[in-house]
Parts: sequence; C-alpha cells; structure tokens
Amino acid sequence: MAITLEERPTSDVPTLTVTVASLARDWASREPSRIAMREKDFGIWQEISWVETWELVLDAAHGLLALGVQVGDRVSIQAEDRPEWVILDLATVAIRGITVGFYPTNPTAEVEYLLTDCGSTVHLAEDQEQVDRVMEIDRAGLGSLTRILYCEPRGVRQYDDERLLDWNDFLDLGRDHRAAHDGAVEALMEAAEGDDVMTLVYTSGTTGPPKGAMLTNVNTAYAIGKITAEDGLRGKRAPSADDLVVTYLPLCHVAERIFSTWHMVSCGLCLNFAESIETVTINLREVQPTLFFAVPRIWEKLHASVLIRGNDASPFKRLWLRFGLRLATVIGRDKAANGGSHTVRSRLLAAIGNPLVFRAMRERIGLRRCWHAGSGAAPIAPEVLEFFMGIGVPVYELYGMTENAAVATSNFPGRMILGTVGEPYPDIGFRLDPETSEIQTKHPGVFAGYWNKPEQTAETFTDDGWLMTGDVGEWVDESHVRIIDRIKHIIITAGGKNISPSEIENSLKASPYVKEAMVIGDRRRFLSALVGIELDTVGDWALRKGITYTTYRDLGEKPEVLELIQGVIDGTNEKFARVESVRAFRMIPKELDHEDGELTATQKIKRSAMEDAFGELIEGMYA
Repeated sequence: MAITLEERPTSDVPTLTVTVASLARDWASREPSRIAMREKDFGIWQEISWVETWELVLDAAHGLLALGVQVGDRVSIQAEDRPEWVILDLATVAIRGITVGFYPTNPTAEVEYLLTDCGSTVHLAEDQEQVDRVMEIDRAGLGSLTRILYCEPRGVRQYDDERLLDWNDFLDLGRDHRAAHDGAVEALMEAAEGDDVMTLVYTSGTTGPPKGAMLTNVNTAYAIGKITAEDGLRGKRAPSADDLVVTYLPLCHVAERIFSTWHMVSCGLCLNFAESIETVTINLREVQPTLFFAVPRIWEKLHASVLIRGNDASPFKRLWLRFGLRLATVIGRDKAANGGSHTVRSRLLAAIGNPLVFRAMRERIGLRRCWHAGSGAAPIAPEVLEFFMGIGVPVYELYGMTENAAVATSNFPGRMILGTVGEPYPDIGFRLDPETSEIQTKHPGVFAGYWNKPEQTAETFTDDGWLMTGDVGEWVDESHVRIIDRIKHIIITAGGKNISPSEIENSLKASPYVKEAMVIGDRRRFLSALVGIELDTVGDWALRKGITYTTYRDLGEKPEVLELIQGVIDGTNEKFARVESVRAFRMIPKELDHEDGELTATQKIKRSAMEDAFGELIEGMYA
C-alpha cells in the first residue's frame, strides 16, 4: 500500500526531512529485489530493481559532486522519458540540488532562455539533436554551465568540447568519487530541509516567457500525502508496489512527475518507459498498466483509434462494433448519472458486453487491467469519458496546476459528477472569488514562488495569501467544481455576452475527425472557429469514400471534408444557446507544431500566436 509520512520507517535514521530521494532509498532497503523500472532495449523489456536503481542514484549523485555541483545549484535535463531522467532527478535532490526539466521539443531559442534563466550548472542532453541545441548557443551566455552530459553517443563522440561527458563515463566518475568520499551523499540527505527548492517546473508560456515555479521538499511531501496516499479514497485499494504505470508524457511536466516519479517512490510501483510518444499505444498493449494518466488529447486519440479500427474491419465486425458502442453509451450514461458507480441496468449490460466486446476492446487499447485512470491538464469532453466508463475503464477527471503541486480537486468513485473536475481534496484551502469566480487555493503544497521573479510571484497571490489560479469555476451541487475557462480566455462578444470558448472547443474535439479547434469572437458580431482535422481518422474516412488526396492541406480543403466538419459544427451548435453557435469556420492549413510557436510544449494552443499566423483566415470570416 502507499506510504504515508507517518508510516515511513525511521528506525535506522533520526527524524529527517522527507524527500523523493529518501523515499527511493527506503524502498531499496525494504524491497531490494522488486522491480522499480523497465525500459525497452532492442525489442526486449529490461528490468531495473530497486537496489540497482538506488546504486545508480548514488553513483550519479557522487558524479554531480565530482563535477562541483553545490547545494542549491541547478541541474537541467532535456530528454524523452527514460531511466536516466529519473536517476539524475533523484540524484540531484539527494545532494540538495535543484532539478530543472526541459521539454524534449523545446527549440534552441527556448533552451537558451531556460538555461540562462535558471543558471544551470550541469545539463543532460539525450542525444545529438539535444546536444546540438546547446552547442548552438553562445558560450558567453552560459557562463554557469560547466558540463553537458549525453545519453546517446552516436554523432556526439567526435565533437570537440571539454564540457561534453558521456553518461556512462559520468557514472564511472561518480563511482570513483564515491570510493574516495563514502557517505558524502548520505550526509547531504540528512541535512535536507523542508524549504529546500527541489525542482523548477517551467510554465508553458502561453502569454509570455516561461516562468520557473519553485517546488520545495515540503510541497512535494504534501502532494504525495494528498494525491498518492489518499488514492485509497478513489477505489477499493490504494496504489501499491504491484501496480504498473506507463511513463510517456514529458517528465518536466508536474502531472507526469507526480504520476510517475512521485507515485514510484511513495508506493513502490513499477515504471515502464514508453519508447516514444508515437509508440504509446503499442507499449500500452504490451504492458497493460493497472494505473494510467493521460491528457485529453491522448484519451481522444485512443477513442478515435477504436473507431478507425472498426471502420477498417469486415462488415460483420463493423456491425458488432456498432452494437458494442451503443451498449457502452448506455452503460456510460447510467454510470455517469450514478456518480460513476454501476446501476442495476448498467451492471447487467456490462455482464453481457464484457465477454462479447469490451474485454477485447480494452485489450486492444492496452487498458485491460487498468483499475484507476485520470484525465487532467486540460478540459475533456464528457462524451469521451462516458465511452471509457462504458467499456469498463474508470476515468476520473481531476484538476491542479504547477503552482499548487497539482493539489486542488478530484472526482472519486461513487461521487463523480461528469463535466466537473471533482471536489476539493480534504482539509485544503479552496475557494471561489466572490467577484470574479476565480479558483484560489491555500495549503502547504503551494509553491515558493517564481525563480528570480519576485514581482510576478507577488502578483500571483491575493493580499491574504491565497494562490490565484487564473481559472474561473463554479460550484455544482455545492460540492463539485466545474471549470468555466481561463479568465484571460473568456470571450465578450460585441453584444456584451460572456462566452467560454473551451466548452465549445471541447465539444468540437469530441469528434474523432477534429484534432484542434479554436473559437474566436471577442468583440465580434458572432463566433467563428479555426478547425484542424485529425489526419489519421479523416484520412481513413476519405479513403473509404474513394476521395484521393496528397497533403494535409489538400485533404482539409476537399468539399466532402468541409461538409463533414460542418456536420460536426452543426451537432455542437445544437448543444449551446444561439449566441454561442459557431456561424463560420476555416480549416487550419497545416498540423500545428510546438517548434513553429503555435502550441505550447503541453500541446495547448497559443491563441495570440494563432491569431497572428492565421489572421487572414480569421478576418475572412468577418469580411
């Protein structure tokens, strides 16, 4: 079962500050042979036990000391999810350093900004591509950066730069330092303090340069206590060492760090690293995780994949799939109306549907053994959640943000209200501003401020010390919270009507044919939308209709596709008031990309960048 702070063994050590590193050490002592991490190498899953994990953490921690890393120094990481990410993160915390995660997709300009802003001393770059991004930066601007570690040597070994150091050579350096300075890391761990900053988590930067949110050891321990240990409220049991998690979202994001690393060190579960974000669906089928967290984009893609495979099947199988989907719809709606629990009818229908359709469907998706799943980081269409509940995958929407260590609200079994992000965690400060309805929180998980930005830190708090989230919410049944939108995204039409664009956008994206949607209308006569198609789904649909195409843009401009998307918009308009209807739309002529500045690293649309890039399309709808 999950470890609470009170249950943590302290027989061999005095009462110390709990850190993610000390929790990992305790698992290595208590369950040395249990598997902590698995990584696929040459098609075979390689296992790393807890004792092996901790030995690598100690070697890496000593390696950092050998490189001159001091208490409070920053160690940055730009890599896909892999064991080295977790090992270096824990090693940095062990010596009281500060881990700074970058998104693997951060382009050179953003890497330069982040390295300069945090003043990184040691940087881990995964491969030649990531190394090149650092090498392109003028060294004069990176005075504090003394070493660049890399994991993949191909293409890097011939580089002539004294800062470069291969990961294995770095570990060897650590082993030599460990032999000469035995106990140095342990001494630093014992000296750890609750207000030590253990990580900087940079915001996505939708409205300006990213800001480094400082999370301390106390923030982390509190989040573990609320989110991890209290998972017992979410079902029949809490997460345990027998659980499996697939790690695939960027570990620099607070949601993945919590669900992967912090669950791992608190519960002892096993992390299974996906080969890449593109192979997640394959890796899910291989691992069949018991716990799964995904952002709405992933849930939407899994939902769409079921429809694509069904459409490509034989006529009999297509008929069978339609039967299963209708059954899932009824079950999902029954459960949604009953707090997420079965009704008599839904239980009976599930007993029929499981052996006939749902079990095989869950197997194909990769969630056959999943007993608890979460969706967060952005709003999700209720129809998508109903589908997964209907086939037997319990998905609960939750809400939090980097600045409060993701401790805010969650839905729980038996108490779920679809369309809400749940109820506040027990015993936290949570309120809606009486004038603006902004969500505000106050608890020990709230961050210490933005790195080197005291003015912006002060602007984030109310006069009485509450964190202002920037999200507008409303109470549902006096217990649950529904997110309306970001305050800065609320549209005020020319007629003075306040409209939440995200609700309309989520309804559009519930269609398997729509990947991106951005509703426009601030100070305009009516609402319009920019729509991006889901290439795989629409491409499959087009081929079955005998429609040939060459490129993404060519497909999106086909009259038949325009008619298809108009049907999606008409269906959405039926759900909203007339003033909230989308009266015009234009197709986005390209797939949106982080490196082109249209998306944040977390795949959220940058509205101002979109308005600049596609201004002519927008104005054409209002001409």
